[in-house]
Amino acid sequence: MKVKITLTKSLIGVKKNQILTCRSLNLTKIGDSKIVEKDPSIEGKIHTIVHLVKVEDAE
Repeated sequence: MKVKITLTKSLIGVKKNQILTCRSLNLTKIGDSKIVEKDPSIEGKIHTIVHLVKVEDAE
């Protein structure tokens, strides 16, 4: 199953590990999106930055 992750909030003032998690998903600017395969490692990353991103099912 694939999910679309979109960065919706700024990375200014957030913890370093959250910034690095966004960078690992290649989300650097507000509005950047990435479609990835959902697996346990991606779910953990989403859990870390859930307040900064919007997650949708991708077809």
